[in-house]
Amino acid sequence: MTTQEKLKNVREELKQIFLERADLLDGALAALLSSHHILIIGPPGTAKSMLADELCRRIEGADYFQWLLTRFTTPEEIFGAVSLKALEQDDYRRVTARKLPEAHIAFLDEIFKANSSILNAILTLINERLFHNGKEVGRVPLLTLFGASNELPEEEELTALYDRFLVRFVVNYISEDFRFLRMLESQAQPKRTTLTLTELNELQREVRAVSIPPYVYRGIADIRRELNKKNISASDRRYRQCLALLQAHAFLEGQGEVQEKDLLFLEHVLWRDPAEHEQVRNTIRELLLGYEEEITELLYESREIRDSALQTSKSSDERARALIELHTKLRNILTKVDQIMDKAKRLGRSLDRVNSVRGEIEQLQKEMLEQF
Repeated sequence: MTTQEKLKNVREELKQIFLERADLLDGALAALLSSHHILIIGPPGTAKSMLADELCRRIEGADYFQWLLTRFTTPEEIFGAVSLKALEQDDYRRVTARKLPEAHIAFLDEIFKANSSILNAILTLINERLFHNGKEVGRVPLLTLFGASNELPEEEELTALYDRFLVRFVVNYISEDFRFLRMLESQAQPKRTTLTLTELNELQREVRAVSIPPYVYRGIADIRRELNKKNISASDRRYRQCLALLQAHAFLEGQGEVQEKDLLFLEHVLWRDPAEHEQVRNTIRELLLGYEEEITELLYESREIRDSALQTSKSSDERARALIELHTKLRNILTKVDQIMDKAKRLGRSLDRVNSVRGEIEQLQKEMLEQF
């Protein structure tokens, strides 16, 4: 079994365990493949820690660290106790074994309850992958940090930490009854596909090799412009970092390059407040899919006009007038199709759907000419 096939199996197995979490799972896997961090906001009991734990169990050789933060949590609990032997040499060093600085995957529950003594160290660790330990500054092996919270941070000092999570999800309890029943009836899976840490590193290299065509960059610029018009802004750093996430998402879909449809996943990246999520989603979908929906409506309209013109109950004169009217309307529709095509070209969008619809409408015209 190839490494990519293993990844595909991991993805499918996780979807069988975590119901109504398909996008979240893809977000977690994409974050892992691109070495970014993910924030999950939701009430207790929505499998936030279980997801991080299950994902880490599938990476053989990866160290996993999990902790519930409170305002009373001490740095020793997260980063390790101070080494007494090092203190004898005037070196304030921590023993980091089995703590966050040595983890490949970590889960910090209620992360925004961290006090300032922990906050600054976490920021450096997740952003720069560095840990200041006594007289030394060492790199940490952290690939992805899962942060979880029941609510968004309100304190100003937590803004920087919040912004470090590239991928953000709001989750709730299972909504559909049939999936809830599946969850109740589910049994432990007898088989768990795993990847070695070496194989994961290999996958990450393959992700970085996924190409990004120019029209994707233009698409991101279009999304940024439209969101700015609605006063929804993200930092330049966030837009830059999303490129690696898009490469990972395309890789999960088995693609060798990022496609326009992958940009839809940015709905989980570009909102700041959960209240903005729907607006971000609608803006992206309208920008990317709007012309396709418009072209589909024009096709349906053409078919309805054709069906009306061919009604057998009409007299020959009425049918002749209807056919003339049909051709006039179809010419107008084709003009609209050409306008949409010009717009799609300017935006660098795929023209496959537009060309297909144009060809069908022209065929309708041809069929109508044969009716005279």
